[in-house]
Amino acid sequence: METSFSVGLNAVIVAVTGESPRVLTVQAAQPGSVADSETVALPFGPLDPISGRTMERGVRGWVREQTGLEFGYVEQLYTFGDRDRDPVGRDGGPRVLSVAYLALVREEVLAGNCRAQWLDCYDLLQWEDWRSGRPKVVDERIIPELTAWARLASTRSKRATRKERVAIAFGLDGAEWDGEKVLERYELLYEAGLVCEAMREVDPGTQPPRERARHELGRCMVLDHRRMLATALGRLRGKIKYRPVVFELLAPTFTLLQLQRVVEALAGVRLHKQNFRRLVDKGGLVEGTGSLDEYTGGRPAELFRFRRDVLRERSAPGVGLPGGTQVSRV
Repeated sequence: METSFSVGLNAVIVAVTGESPRVLTVQAAQPGSVADSETVALPFGPLDPISGRTMERGVRGWVREQTGLEFGYVEQLYTFGDRDRDPVGRDGGPRVLSVAYLALVREEVLAGNCRAQWLDCYDLLQWEDWRSGRPKVVDERIIPELTAWARLASTRSKRATRKERVAIAFGLDGAEWDGEKVLERYELLYEAGLVCEAMREVDPGTQPPRERARHELGRCMVLDHRRMLATALGRLRGKIKYRPVVFELLAPTFTLLQLQRVVEALAGVRLHKQNFRRLVDKGGLVEGTGSLDEYTGGRPAELFRFRRDVLRERSAPGVGLPGGTQVSRV
């Protein structure tokens, strides 16, 4: 049987404003969205096989049209191609592949034609923000639901496997919390039916209101766009350890506290101030400007800038995550 494909382009565009990691979203009537005008999407559009010279140019064009935003740093994130990821494919149409890109910018006012807005990443992935300790939603909702889901497995072996996956994903039973496992946690919640995206093929009339409410864990997005965001956040958490991508999110000059807050916003944990500054200094990542920031609300702080020579001096010049990350355990 002949199989046809269509290729789309998506952009996960991340900024950090204040201490909030933000993602650029659009409002779009797209197959697969729930009947909710507030359901949001990542900027997206089809790849034009005729005029689209490169996929990167194509995604930049769609972002410009939908949001008015131009961006600098961008890298290809992943190709999402599950057979049933788009209802077009489920209804007998072409299988829809989507090539997602990750871009880092500083937040700015938006334009475009798709009611673009910036949203806090942790409104969409609320279980990933550990900066104030273990999120309540983990202990009050997620762990009880996942524990019950694990017990429902059909065999003892499957029950043990599910229990182990939950422990590794959420740092239980002696397992260490791993901030980079963002996608694994989202996919576990999806498999257990605890996010709204997992319920799109279920007739709402067959689910009582109380049962449907179980799936309201974090804000919903169209198709698998929240999976794309989880993939991007996990990529960023890993990449800040060995590449200086965090500086794409900062002004040309910044204080060391501003740098630390941006790293914490992405990592989702608090860092030990002195350890962080020693790591930055040892890595030769920044250099002083000789100027002070007079608007700190307290004692003026020295302004620094990214020292670009480090790109030639070191093969992996990342900020890293020093010891002393403040993650609450149970």
